[in-house]
Amino acid sequence: MKITFLIHDIYGIGGTNRTTLNLAAAFADRHEVTIVSVRRHRTRPRFAVDPRLTVVPLVDVRKDATESDLADPLLHEPSRAFPTAEKRYHQYSRLTDVRVEEYLRACDADVLIGTRPGINVYLARFAPPGTLRIAQEHLTHDSHSPKLRARLARHYRRVDAVVTTTEADATVYRAKMRLPGVRILAIPNAVPEPGLPPADGTAKVVAAAGRLARGKRFDLLIEAFADIAARHPDWTLRIYGTGPERDRLQQLIDDRELGGRAALMGVASPIEAEFAKASIVASASDAESFGMTLVEAMRCGVPVVSTDCPLGPAEIIHDGVDGRLVPMGDRKALAAALLDLIADEPGRRRMGRAARRAAHRFDPARVAQVYEDLFAELATTRASRNRERATSRWRVRARRAVRSLRGPRR
Repeated sequence: MKITFLIHDIYGIGGTNRTTLNLAAAFADRHEVTIVSVRRHRTRPRFAVDPRLTVVPLVDVRKDATESDLADPLLHEPSRAFPTAEKRYHQYSRLTDVRVEEYLRACDADVLIGTRPGINVYLARFAPPGTLRIAQEHLTHDSHSPKLRARLARHYRRVDAVVTTTEADATVYRAKMRLPGVRILAIPNAVPEPGLPPADGTAKVVAAAGRLARGKRFDLLIEAFADIAARHPDWTLRIYGTGPERDRLQQLIDDRELGGRAALMGVASPIEAEFAKASIVASASDAESFGMTLVEAMRCGVPVVSTDCPLGPAEIIHDGVDGRLVPMGDRKALAAALLDLIADEPGRRRMGRAARRAAHRFDPARVAQVYEDLFAELATTRASRNRERATSRWRVRARRAVRSLRGPRR
């Protein structure tokens, strides 16, 4: 089977890139796999790419590359196909539209998998007949603007499946976006075994990782750690990542006189090597579409203390067994949960072992098998799903015709 992923920019860093590479490598054990990167902004991807995978860039925006597309006039014309309400719209152009359409029209893949809303629209519009079209959602339904949701509702009717990362989000899609003939289901992200000895629970380190953005609430984590610092002066907080909140977070660390105790460590890839040096990993986010760092920590045998935010953590962590869930935005509850694990070394070791066992459900091979079962199901039900689509279209047209005959209501 030929499987092709279409992704924004595989050369960059981010959770979607990591999980796409993980899943693609698992597929490569049995299938021919291609990753089509709409953009290319650097020579080599930041993450390691399995040599069995084929990477195809479509639009080259490297400033120093001889084959760069920066001089193409279409690059400077706005896209006509990519949704304007998509947050990446400013990075798409008429050149992007043309290159993606040309590639997809000629594509001989059995399965095409899109990895963000605007790219899923491309799949719906340009994928050849007979190809299975899978629209992955790495964000959430409610995180999209009403304008984008309306656009997606029109185009997602043409795909074969919408795959979310959590059952909670799949439930929202089923309730709020009527898609006749389209399978809506949740499949978690694939997270491989790190290949490192698990943490032993003795290091006096709390770690955290993610984009330093407001929604990740690293400020709340720093405030909670300030409550811990006076009682446990031998414990430290390490935050990995970069982003627009870096200066503000550093100022908060300075204001709380946590210099030497709390540190912004910059980007670390792979992050598992750093998580294995910690005894607790913390997440204070206001929202998570999945929670890759939670699973990555668990795979290292490290218990996680996370806010019970929508939508991912509650489907990853079994509270009190392999981690802790605390109310969102509650600094005292976050500090209390961290203090409980800091004070209980046997307990956090036990919880870390449970976390490592629980994380096996995210093995790439298991996740790939779920997708393969989905492909088989979609191929078998193609005719019945097409009839369901046609029936729905007929009913909509019939209702419109009836309303037209009745005339305007008084």
